[in-house]
Order: sequence, then structure tokens, then C-alpha cells
Amino acid sequence: MSKLRVASFGLSLDGYGAGPDQSLANPLGVGGEDLHKSGLIATRTFRSMYGQEGGTTGVDDRFAAAGFENVGAWIMGRNMFAASRGPWPDDGWKGWWGDNPPYHCPVFVLTHHAREDLAMNGGTIFHFVTGGIHEALDRAREAAGGKDIRLGGGTATIREYLAAGLLDELHLAVAPVLLGKGEALFAGLDLPALGYRVRETVPGEGATHVILERAGA
Repeated sequence: MSKLRVASFGLSLDGYGAGPDQSLANPLGVGGEDLHKSGLIATRTFRSMYGQEGGTTGVDDRFAAAGFENVGAWIMGRNMFAASRGPWPDDGWKGWWGDNPPYHCPVFVLTHHAREDLAMNGGTIFHFVTGGIHEALDRAREAAGGKDIRLGGGTATIREYLAAGLLDELHLAVAPVLLGKGEALFAGLDLPALGYRVRETVPGEGATHVILERAGA
């Protein structure tokens, strides 16, 4: 059976998955980009996604590449798709990634406001789901055709799936960064009581990779 999993989620040493004051200029919040600079953005896998050459090829790159293996669908929160809030503005916004997003499969965007499907180059189709996390997972699982579903974030979306016990695997790329404030990933969540355990810890070049797994997944 397919798994719902998070891959390469940048986390600060003090537990934040995004910085404060998220905006169009700072989609990950103030300081949030630092979570990814050394452990993800520097890798060959990340750079190749955007048509760039070079990049690191060690442990960090191995984890980055593994995150795209056997993925048949994605789920993400609205904030990961757009900076706008409320009803969708008629501004032509199609995501942060240009005309050819790096997903190349169906992507289910959680939102409170309906919107028509959006087909992009490279096989990515954004579907906007207003029925909540269970509906998004059901639709993603059907679309994935037996492959895994990757949960892209952001922090609040991952917390919802964790709290509901629906997330099978969580790969954290823990960066040597302190944010002080922002969106805390685990605040108020009792992970052992929810059935999660640490399966693996691997030091990388720019981040420490920690894999959490739900019992029975």
C-alpha cells in the first residue's frame, strides 16, 4: 500500500519549520530560507530541478533524490502554493515554480475556497480541495495508483496530518540554524502517543537527516 510521507522538510534546531512574517517576499518567513540553504538548495538534485548545473552529491543529495522516488501524487497546503489569503484573486498566480513545476504528477492543494483545476507543463495538475485533509488524501491515493503520496507542507499542514495519525513517514533535514520564533512543527503534539518513533539519524554535509516512522506504517 502507498505511504503518505514528508521528505526533506527543513527544521531549525529549535523546532521551527518556517520563520515569522511570511509574505510574497519571504514565503518561508524571515530567516526561513536558511533552513534549506546548506542541506537542500546546495544539492545537485535541487539545482537540476531548476535547470542548473553543479551541486553537492553526498548524503544531502542522496536524501533529496530519494524524496522524489516512487511518488505518484502530492498534497500541499494553500500557503505552499500561494501567498494570497481568502478568496482566490484574479491575478494569474500559478505557484512559485514557473510554467514547469517540479512535481510532474497530480498535486492536491488544501484550501477553503474553490478553484478550477490548473494544468501546467511537465504533467503537473493542481487540484484544489475544499473538503479537508481526509478528502485530499483519498483523492491523492487514488491518483497515485499505488505509488506514495508526498506531503509537501507547510508546517501547519504537516501538523494536521501528524495529529490525525495519517502520516506514515517524516524525513526532517535539521539545519544548524536557530530561528527563535515562527511556525513550530511539534508544539503540543505527543509523538510517541501518536505512534511515532525515530527510525534513522544520518549526519549530512549541511543538515542532519532524521526519519520518523509511524508504527505499523
